[in-house]
Amino acid sequence: MPTESFAAAPAGAAVPLPAPVRRRLSLYLGVLIVLLAFGAPSGGLIDVPVSFLLKNKLHLSAHALATFRLAAGLPLYLSVVFGYLRDVWNPFGLRDRGFLILFGAAAAALYGGFAFVPANQATLLAALLLLTVAYQFVAGAQSGLTSVIGQQHVMSGQMSTVWNVSGALPGIAALLLGGALSNRLEGQGADAAARLLFLAGAAVMAAVALYGAWKPAGVFVHIRAERPAGARRRDDIRLLLRHGPVWTALLIWLLWNFAPGSATPLQYYLQDTLHADDAAWGIWNAVFSAAFLPTFLLYGVLCRRVALRGLLWWGTVVAVPQMVPLLFVHSLAGAMIAAVPIGLMGGVATAAYFDLIIRACPRGLQGSVVMMSNGLAAVATRFGDVLGTQLYDRFGGFTVCVVAITVVYALILPVLLLLPPALTATADGEVAGG
Repeated sequence: MPTESFAAAPAGAAVPLPAPVRRRLSLYLGVLIVLLAFGAPSGGLIDVPVSFLLKNKLHLSAHALATFRLAAGLPLYLSVVFGYLRDVWNPFGLRDRGFLILFGAAAAALYGGFAFVPANQATLLAALLLLTVAYQFVAGAQSGLTSVIGQQHVMSGQMSTVWNVSGALPGIAALLLGGALSNRLEGQGADAAARLLFLAGAAVMAAVALYGAWKPAGVFVHIRAERPAGARRRDDIRLLLRHGPVWTALLIWLLWNFAPGSATPLQYYLQDTLHADDAAWGIWNAVFSAAFLPTFLLYGVLCRRVALRGLLWWGTVVAVPQMVPLLFVHSLAGAMIAAVPIGLMGGVATAAYFDLIIRACPRGLQGSVVMMSNGLAAVATRFGDVLGTQLYDRFGGFTVCVVAITVVYALILPVLLLLPPALTATADGEVAGG
């Protein structure tokens, strides 16, 4: 039986699991990731409509909107703190489930409260900051749980696939609904729009809390605690600072997420130059995100057959010119078509980079590292957005943003040379040295 072989394994040993058990773990995490993706204050159902509230009803400029998003993301930049708290704190004695219950309920209450507060720039900023704090604790539990399963059962590539696919599906739906909802609410006040969005967020996060209260048989029995009972904070910091592969993996992730110009400048380019409405902007992002799915799924197959090293190199080579198709766009229809190859070119790289992060985590600090990667992604995305906006405003076009993004992506190639060969020498299911 899988439970018996797991229990008999030496402490710290990686234990491949039978396919039915892997599917059960993947399904449990997939549902959790879907719920969290819908409920995220920095994404989910409310991100696109909030951006349009700020742009269309509160009349923020491109630079002002990018600056607002930069400020609202403050808790995201501190993600490592929430990850570390996940690693060392055990609410209600339930570990990750305790975080889901406690902070899922807290986020639901905050969403519900802010649904009835007048919507202006200050209240929206306060809402997003407080909601993101509560959400970060829940995200830390999910992040740590996913990476622990990936490491302990030599399925980091499969966990990366589950994470990316499960996160993309609700993201696509939210983009479509967000843009369409913004158009539908165009004739109504900001308060009505914000109320609907926040009540939807409250319902999703309440579902997260209930999901955490459920303890399905056959899921948590395959997860062992790795943190020594007497571990000290300074030992954790020393271990993390000296763990070189983590910093190389995080540098790659930072470069991949920097992409100056891929958010606010692209939105304004499509709307002001190509005359896209709010729904069209949501559709473009949905097409772009959906185009990642085939290569995410391809990665789920390849990671069991090809060593991570090859997937990292080939995925990066394909991804470097990802945004170049936008140079040939002169109409909204052309932009919609270009979104497909742009998404396809980024799927393998995204999955491979996250696979690498899971493998590079020091034992017992998985939550800290994965949440640090989330924080770096937020920092890179928001500051890249500000830089891209400045380039867009100064040079009066989107071409300079495409050039900047391509140069940044090309910098990933030399960083790959810094990875220790042993870390990337195996495929999923293969035990190093086994």
